[in-house]
Amino acid sequence: MARAADRSRRDPASIRLVAVSKTFSADYVRAAADAGQIEFGENKVQEALEKIDQTSDLPLRWHLVGHLQSNKAKKAGERFDVVHSIDDAALVAKLDEAAVAAGRHLELLVQVDLAGEVTKYGAREGELLSIFDAIRSARALRVIGLMLLPPAVDDPEQARPFFRQLCSVRERLRDQGVEPGLLRELSMGMSHDFEVAIEEGATMVRIGTAIFGSRPVPNAI
Repeated sequence: MARAADRSRRDPASIRLVAVSKTFSADYVRAAADAGQIEFGENKVQEALEKIDQTSDLPLRWHLVGHLQSNKAKKAGERFDVVHSIDDAALVAKLDEAAVAAGRHLELLVQVDLAGEVTKYGAREGELLSIFDAIRSARALRVIGLMLLPPAVDDPEQARPFFRQLCSVRERLRDQGVEPGLLRELSMGMSHDFEVAIEEGATMVRIGTAIFGSRPVPNAI
């Protein structure tokens, strides 16, 4: 991360590492925390809640980086610190209601769909303003930026155009009146392409395999 930041003449301290611990037990989270890691990401709400309970004695921040189903919004609003995958204005009200009831505040990133892949989630650019409008009226939510999950590619350079496009989307939103403070974070880049993402302006990278190792294959013999 520091090398990539240096190449792009950025301060490494401006880039946050979210360690994605999905499929790994709380023991792995504790080991990473012992090494100084504070922010952890999970894809599934139920799996995350178990780990949050099992590590409640540690001062960790939990990020939901996977798709949020509306029927899980209440639980997510009660327990997570950051949700990266907001792609529907209807989710905002449910998260806000849950966070208010729990006496908590929650940070959000709006997930942007730039490739139009049917197997992935995210809001198209034309839908973003309505999501920002919904968040403005929330009582316990604060949007802090945008998130991107580009198409899966073997060569990280093939992801670079999508990272650049997200930066352009942010600029267009600013031009349309979205306050810069609501767009300060860009969550993009994973284990295989995080260096390219940092070079293109990522402020959060979501890294799992490069920290925890290869994930077990379900039902492997």
